[in-house]
Amino acid sequence: MSEEVLIDSSWIKVAGYYAIWDTRNINPYRVDGRRIRDTLNLRLTDPSKQRFAKMPLRTTPLTSDFGFRGYRWHYGVDLDLETGDSVRAAFDGVVRISKWDGGGYGNYLLVRHYNGVETLYGHLSKALVAPGTFVKAGQLIGRGGSTGRSTGSHLHFEVRYEGNPIDPERMYDFPDYKLLKDNFQITSALFDYYSKALRAKAAAKQRSAAAASAARRVVTHRIRSGDTLSEVAQKYGVSQAQLRRLNGNVKTLRPGKTLRIK
Repeated sequence: MSEEVLIDSSWIKVAGYYAIWDTRNINPYRVDGRRIRDTLNLRLTDPSKQRFAKMPLRTTPLTSDFGFRGYRWHYGVDLDLETGDSVRAAFDGVVRISKWDGGGYGNYLLVRHYNGVETLYGHLSKALVAPGTFVKAGQLIGRGGSTGRSTGSHLHFEVRYEGNPIDPERMYDFPDYKLLKDNFQITSALFDYYSKALRAKAAAKQRSAAAASAARRVVTHRIRSGDTLSEVAQKYGVSQAQLRRLNGNVKTLRPGKTLRIK
C-alpha cells in the first residue's frame, strides 16, 4: 500500500484517515459506540468538493434486515442481485480490506470514507480493487456473488463508524433507491442494540450448551435377539420401571429397535 493517495488533486496520507490502518481486521478500533457522549454530525455528501453518494447496486431489493437472525446478530442488510452484477462504492474513500472469509463474508471489501464511515460489501464473486486503492462514489469495485456463508446470490452491505455497525436503513431508503439525508448524526443511541445482541448471543449459547448436555445424557441400547427388560435394566444399573417410563411402557423387546436407557 502506498503511504499517500491522490485525492482531489492533493496527496493525502492514508494514515491520516485514522491513526489505525489495518488491512485484515474489520474492527481494529476497539471503540464502544454506546459510550459516545456527544452528537457527531457527519457530512455524507459535499457537492462543493465533488463528493457524492451512490447506491451500491443498480437496484436494491431488500431481502434481510439488520438485527437478530437465528442464533446471531446480522450486522448489515442483504440486497438481492445476480452473480456477476456490478457492485459500486457508496462514497469516495480508500479500500482498507480486500479479503476472503470462508466462514462468513466470503470475498469482501471494506472501504474507509472521508467522514469516519466505512462500508462493507460481502459475498462477492470477485473483488476488483486492492487495499490502498482510492475509489470514487459509484465506481465499480466488485462483482456480486454467493461466496462464504450464503444461501444464494446477494450483497451483504454494512455501514460502520469506527468499527461499530449502524443499521443501513437509518442512512438509506433502499426501496426508493436513495440516501435519506446528506448529513447523518452519530449518537450513542444508534448502538443501543449492542446490549440486546449480547444478551441474545448469551441466550443462544446457553440453549446450545443445554442441548449438548441433554444429548450427552441420553443413553440408548440397541435390542438384540434374546434381550429381556430385566437383563437390560441390570446391565445399565437402572430399574425396569424407568425403562418402561422412557419407552412408552414397553413390554416386548423387538430386535433391532432402540431402547432409551436414560
